[in-house]
Amino acid sequence: MTPEFIIGFGKQAMEITLLMAAPMLLAGLVVGVLISIFQAVTSIQEMTLTFIPKILAVMAALVLSFPWMLQLILRYTENVFMNIPSYIR
Repeated sequence: MTPEFIIGFGKQAMEITLLMAAPMLLAGLVVGVLISIFQAVTSIQEMTLTFIPKILAVMAALVLSFPWMLQLILRYTENVFMNIPSYIR
């Protein structure tokens, strides 16, 4: 295994990780910004107001994107296991 191969392998793993985390992070970001705008418009400065909508949005994003995430990680894992003989050389 060359250093370039290991760097490429790590890069691919990081890309998969970021792709899998993106739906939940984006849902939390969008809901957080919308709640912040709502709080600014209505002058409600309750710190705990953002937690429940964010948690619900992240859970909904997880439930909706789980089949895609499962397919992505299974494809990556199959690719890794299928190519083990070429990795050893």
